[in-house]
Amino acid sequence: MKILALFTLLLTGSTAAFAQAQKLIVLGVAQDAGYPQIGATQEFAAVELGQRQRQNVVSLGVVDEQAGQKFLFEATPDMPAQLFVLNEFWPTPGTLPTGIFLTHGHIGHYTGLMYLGREASGAGAVPVYALPRMANFLTTNAPWSQLVALKNMALRPLAAGQPASLNARLRVTPFLVPHRDEFTETVGFEIQGARKKAVFIPDIDKWSKWSQSLPDVVQHADYVLLDATFYRNGEIARDMAEVPHPFVEETIKLLQALPPAERAKVYFIHFNHTNPLLNPASPSAPRCCARVSGWPKKAWCWACEAAAPG
Repeated sequence: MKILALFTLLLTGSTAAFAQAQKLIVLGVAQDAGYPQIGATQEFAAVELGQRQRQNVVSLGVVDEQAGQKFLFEATPDMPAQLFVLNEFWPTPGTLPTGIFLTHGHIGHYTGLMYLGREASGAGAVPVYALPRMANFLTTNAPWSQLVALKNMALRPLAAGQPASLNARLRVTPFLVPHRDEFTETVGFEIQGARKKAVFIPDIDKWSKWSQSLPDVVQHADYVLLDATFYRNGEIARDMAEVPHPFVEETIKLLQALPPAERAKVYFIHFNHTNPLLNPASPSAPRCCARVSGWPKKAWCWACEAAAPG
């Protein structure tokens, strides 16, 4: 099975337990608009010619085989294909997940909820985990309010800093991060498995705006998936202060003092279509060495500055 932009991480922490493992599956790595992006004629042509790979919008799946559960993190416009992949890892009757966790109200992170509606799957009360502003947004704005009224989804309240226990071996804790919060708050998630912990931050403003220390976060986790929307300043024509994501260059500099084993925990995600790290042939790729799944044969790990098995 050939799946683009996909890799798995074991939350169980023991290959001996793989028969009933907890797995974290990366289901997409692109920014909200995907790759190729709307209007980018050359990108579409490159994909058609096999020169570049199509990338789904950033999303994670978590499977707990012992509990017979599978969860989706983000409801993206690519959700049907992502649920198909998630079901390949843990087949259950139907493809719908045990629950869906949302980070915030920007288009790539929640609009896939439309596929729960009667025009698509006609889902029955799929749990959707959201913080108060996100839940209020879905309840009071059409067409999302219809999904609530018709019980296609069942909102499950979350509170920042408060863990949600999904079973005896799996819990998820949301934490607030600074970002454009026009409609909802924005959160990242700490996903604690039986033995290992993953941190998921697909969208955030500059690290200096956050109350937490990124190096400390990295040191206290096993896998850290970070916003890498842009590689460097000047990457797009508009004033980049209007979209103050941390540049990959800035994140690398911030974490450079950590030992290689700590830096190796970091995975970059949420790439804008302009980010050269989406292109394995880019001169920036070996210099940055960001780990990007889906690259042919080998992926580069900037943390250890060496080629790692892809």
